[in-house]
Amino acid sequence: MLAGKKIIIGISGSIAAYKTPMIVRQLVKAGAQVKVIMTPASTDFVSKLTLSTLSKNPVAIDLFEEETWANHVELGRWADLMLIAPLSCNTLSKMATGQCDNLLMAVFLSAICPVMVAPAMDEDMWHHSTTKKNLDILNGNRIIILDVSYGELASGLVGEGRMAEPEQIVNAIDHFFRTANQLQGKKVVVTAGPTYEAIDPVRFIGNHSTGKMGYAIAEEVANRGADVFLVSGPVTLKLKNKRINVESVNSAEEMYAACMNHSSSYDIAIMAAAVADYTPAVIADQKIKKKDGELTITFKKTKDILASLGKVKSKKQILVGFALETENESVNAKNKLKEKNADIVVLNSLQDKGAGFGHDTNKVTLFFQNGDEKRIELKPKPALAKHIVDAIIEILE
Repeated sequence: MLAGKKIIIGISGSIAAYKTPMIVRQLVKAGAQVKVIMTPASTDFVSKLTLSTLSKNPVAIDLFEEETWANHVELGRWADLMLIAPLSCNTLSKMATGQCDNLLMAVFLSAICPVMVAPAMDEDMWHHSTTKKNLDILNGNRIIILDVSYGELASGLVGEGRMAEPEQIVNAIDHFFRTANQLQGKKVVVTAGPTYEAIDPVRFIGNHSTGKMGYAIAEEVANRGADVFLVSGPVTLKLKNKRINVESVNSAEEMYAACMNHSSSYDIAIMAAAVADYTPAVIADQKIKKKDGELTITFKKTKDILASLGKVKSKKQILVGFALETENESVNAKNKLKEKNADIVVLNSLQDKGAGFGHDTNKVTLFFQNGDEKRIELKPKPALAKHIVDAIIEILE
């Protein structure tokens, strides 16, 4: 997918710039056309000659050189993708505030193509509240932010802040071009998080779901061009992609109503939320006071969202359910697939270390209507989301 793609690589002043020539080399080897822009500070870390030799193009640095003064607009319109790697804390701040004091920033502000960045900074800088605010601004501007790595830093400390390795960055670029418009024009409904079932005005019954898996899926389908409607239970997560439409709910009944509003209009529905199976039959108007003896609460079944969507699903719609199990996992997942008329059921087992509620990682097995099964080993939830969405697209195609 990289052959013939036009890519601008911007390099800012960070020791991680020593990795950038390998990115250039791999992209050129894959058939991409690469042009490099350096900030003056970056020349202390990597050679202009090296980059021009590897890219097979002149390297631009100074905004006010005669041949580059008006060239920033042309460069900004030339590329299919702009990558800034490394992205220093200083350049991040400039991107967030719109400063334009060098050629790299002039091209960034003129770019009409998608922009991807690979941050690189020391751990304390990475975790600083100002850095987080600047990253939020970039997220809001639809800039693709690659994850930093954990490891040895230039300061001698070990922690988060390392720029992703060249191979990881090239893979991310390849994935971007392969998937950017796969779901263009598709409406996708995703549910995420727990539901809280009220007992009285103070207390509720819930579960340990954090919403991380559902949010990762919502981000992934949005990044592939879909119009996304996320029905979210009460979580503390923030979305990177600001184009995702969010409807916040608390109870299973509210989540049911929100999902059924889209029942006839969605192309893909992915039910990743941990919805309560039972809710109190009566909600006390006032706080229940502690008394001697036991407290008995009567529960009633909640409405089954997945089954309800399955009953009215058309042949053109794709329905995906999740099953969290503690025993007889495969049997229960297969039964759910059949009974709920889903196209895929994603099985989570609480027996798997590092999987399920509260973890940043997950390990699942996908069960398909045609009898196929696909096991995905333990991965970070955003990486797992890519595999799940790939499986959905295979059905769609």
